[in-house]
This record gives sequence, C-alpha cells and structure tokens, in this order.
Amino acid sequence: MLRCWRQGAGVGLTGWDFARRAAAVARGLRAAGVAAGDRVMIVSENRPEYPIAEAALMALRAVPVPAYTTNTPADNAHILRDSGARVAIVSTAALAERLMAAGEGLLERLVAMEPLAREDRNGASPGGEWPEVLAWSDLQAPGLAPDAPWEDIADEAARIRPDAMACLIYTSGTGGAPKGVMVPHRAVLSNVDGARRILATLPPVAQDVYLSFLPLSHAYERTVGQFFMLAVGAEVVYARGVESLGADMAQVRPTIVTMVPRVLEVIRARILAKVARGPRWQQALFARAVALGIRRREGCPLSPWERLQDRVLECVVRRRISRVFGGRLRVAISGGARLEPEVGRFFLSLGLALLQGYGQTEAGPVITVNRPLATRIETVGQPMPGVEVRIAADGEILARGPLVMLGYWNLPDESAATLRDGWLHTGDIGMLDPDGYLRITDRKKDMIVLSGGENVSPARVEGILAAEPEIAQAAVFGEGQAGLTALLVAAEGSDAAEVAAAVARVNERLSVTERLRRHAVVAPFTIENGMFTATQKVRRHAVRAAYAELLDQLGR
Repeated sequence: MLRCWRQGAGVGLTGWDFARRAAAVARGLRAAGVAAGDRVMIVSENRPEYPIAEAALMALRAVPVPAYTTNTPADNAHILRDSGARVAIVSTAALAERLMAAGEGLLERLVAMEPLAREDRNGASPGGEWPEVLAWSDLQAPGLAPDAPWEDIADEAARIRPDAMACLIYTSGTGGAPKGVMVPHRAVLSNVDGARRILATLPPVAQDVYLSFLPLSHAYERTVGQFFMLAVGAEVVYARGVESLGADMAQVRPTIVTMVPRVLEVIRARILAKVARGPRWQQALFARAVALGIRRREGCPLSPWERLQDRVLECVVRRRISRVFGGRLRVAISGGARLEPEVGRFFLSLGLALLQGYGQTEAGPVITVNRPLATRIETVGQPMPGVEVRIAADGEILARGPLVMLGYWNLPDESAATLRDGWLHTGDIGMLDPDGYLRITDRKKDMIVLSGGENVSPARVEGILAAEPEIAQAAVFGEGQAGLTALLVAAEGSDAAEVAAAVARVNERLSVTERLRRHAVVAPFTIENGMFTATQKVRRHAVRAAYAELLDQLGR
C-alpha cells in the first residue's frame, strides 16, 4: 500500500498494517484528549505516518490542519492562532524546533514521529518552554497486536457526516495572509469518485504505482496523491525529495504521477540542454520527433513517408525520453498553476500522456481536467463528473457541486462573498468552448490595465517567459503604465545577456500590448525571502514591495 526509504532501503506497509496503525494512533490520540471537532496541526514531509495520522484524526472526527514544512515561525503562529489547534503532530526534531519557535503557549501537546533529544523535550526553545511531548511509538504501541480490536474506532468513524469538515487547509497566500479553507468530506469523496471514473477510461493494469513528491500539505497532492490513489488500490511510493526525483523515477518506475508546471519546465529545460550538447544528427532527429509528434497530436494527416519516420522516431527518440519518467508511465497530471501550452505540446509530442487540470483548495480541489483520450492541452479540460461550471458576465469562473468548500474559517464575510447561491466564485477569469473545455486567462484581481486601457494577463506572459530555458522565474508588472516590465531570475548557467536574448525571442511571439518594454535580472524568489509560495507560485505583491524602487525605474 505504501512504500518509502529508510536508511537507504525501501520499507513497505500493507493495507492491513495501515489499518492497525491508524486505529492504534486514533485510540492513543483519544486517550491524550483529542476529541471530535478539535483541530490538530500536522507538520511533516511525505511519509507513511502522514496518511496514518490523517486517517486516525478523521476517524475521531477531529480536523487535520496540514502545514508546509517550509513554513516560517510566523506562518506557523498564524495557523495555530487562527485555527485554535492545541495539539500538533510533527515528524522531526528540526521541524519541532521551528514549530516551537512560533511562540510560547500556543500548544498543549506535541506528538513526535521521531524521537526528540532530552534537551529538546524538556528545555527552553526560542518560543519558551515546550508543551507535553508524546512519542509516536508510545501513542500506537498498545493497539498494534495482530488481534487488536478496532470496533470502537470504526463506530466513531461511522458517525462522520458528508458535510462535516474533513480538514482545514490554509491557502498558500499569494495575495496576503493565508486563509483556512474548510474542506468537507463530500468534497474529497466527489473528487475521488470523479477521478476514478476518468482513470477507468485507460487500459486496466494489475496495480498502479504512484510516486508522491509534491507536499501532502497541499490540497492537490493530498486529495489526488493520497485519498484517490489509495482508494483505487494504487501503491504509493514517497520520493526522497525533489533533488533526487530523477533517480526515484528510474527506480520506482511509476505508472502515474502528479506534477506542477514548474517541474515540467525544469525537466524540459534539462532535456533540451542535453540534446543541445549532442551531435547535430541527434539534434535533427529530436527536432523531427517533436515536429511530427505535434502534427499527429493536432490531427494533421501524415504522408506514408512521415508515418514511417514517426514509427522509427518512436523507437530511437521517444522511448529514450520515456525512460526519464521510468519507462512505464501511463499518465501524468499537471495542476496547481498554469501550464504553458508550448511545454504541454512538447511532452505530448514525445509520447507522454499529459493531462492538465484546474482547481483550487476551495473546490476539493479539482474542478476540471482533460480526459486521457480527448486532451486539449491549451485548455484545463472539462468539468469533473458531477460538477457544474459556468462563466459570469464579467468572465469569472463559477463552480457548483459537492466539491465546494464549507467556507473560510472565522471569515464569514469572505465566505459569503465567495459562496453565493451555491456557486463558488473562483476569482479566476476564463472561457468555455462549445465542447465544454475551460480556458483560464488570469486571476480576476491580477489583470494588468495599461495606461492605454488595454487589459493584459500577467500569468500568460510569465508562463511564456518561464518556459524559456534561460529563465527560471518571472514576475510581470505594468499597472497604469504604457507597457509591461518584468523582474526575471536567470536559470542556472545562464547570464544576463542570455536572458535578454530569451526576452527578445518571447517578444516576437507576443502581441504588441504583451511585449516587455524593459526587464531586470534579480535574485531568485524563494520561500525564505517571502516571494515564493510552497506550491511554486510567485507572490507578486511581495516581489513588488521588495523591488518597488527598481520597478519604478523600469516603468519610467
């Protein structure tokens, strides 16, 4: 059921082991005072203990509050104060230290998955004295016997209502302080049921293997990579980290993965760089494979000679590329941010079954997704089964169905503004084509209005810029100005001149109003400097504040 690496070796957990451990942890948490309705914070990297903890909490009808391992003490303090969580489950001593730095008196109990040093458990921290610490091993020890009953936990879980809050997820906050999204059980189950129906259109396999590397604290990975994969009987393997993703892909050989666009952009840049270092004949074969693959995907007829070429290139080019993903990948799903169509077509042309979807934490989170046999990569697909989508008069995307949140925690006015007459107002701008495929154009609040009155989508321009191998990150500005300006982060190994050349190439493909008038190369946007979210999105407002003087100079 679950697999991970421990001390360099693979460790597996069966479904039976999972059930015993989840029931034991639930019983231990209940003995420690955790009751229905209590919010419990979870701070952990992806590992088997994470879904065990969530299953245990939900069985008790308590509410998991996932938090990113990259959170600052200020982030953790905000979540603890806002949610009212008095208990936290943490994986490592380092994360425990960071959590305790959030402040004294915010926690009553701390459950540690790994042993903490005695001085950690009893000494002072930057936030003051530590609360009571419970060891994970002690928490579950009494209920791990093979014949240990769990009827009491099953009876508790049977009382869960569809509209009850399954978890409280704090959004990554690209535009301000994170808000707690109250996700009901029906939202998660709606996503699981819809995804199950879509996956059923693929040829069946004995068992899917899923490589989990996006953080489980994010709604996307939590629902798709945790609940959905376990619901369909897939084996979930936890990656060692993004830095070892290539090696993990080769070893695990997954059949399904979920990705954010930034990961695909990095993989594409590395493939192109490797091709560029090869002989010209290899470069020519690769370019031909891409060109023919795009034509075939777009339904253009190939001549007999081109069909023969395409079959040969399938063996000599595309199969080599497939080994980057382990060689047996059935489908890859991109979500969490906008995927530049050029990047999507690149992978589709090389034989990767890539589906782009769309959603947000407030909606379970998946609202739409492309179907395996009917992909239009320039769109984010059609609504999930049981979901309605419509476009408001001002272009805003609205969604309705069992996947919609209960509201924002402690924010009744914002909840009422976002949920109206059963429709979730997403804050995104888009359009539906005659076949029901959704296209996202921008965030409603992020549209740039130039001095001439033209509306420009910064997300579209940023996506095109970031797809260039020389550019790692991009933030576009220009509100009230004559044209757009951008702050760009150079990719590893690229210099300012190469970035400028990439900008010139991009400008040739953009409309007049979308072209950059000026740009500057700046230091990377990171989680640590507050300019990047844990879900790989640029916090444009934070970048604007940090580079106000430079942006003013560029805009003159």
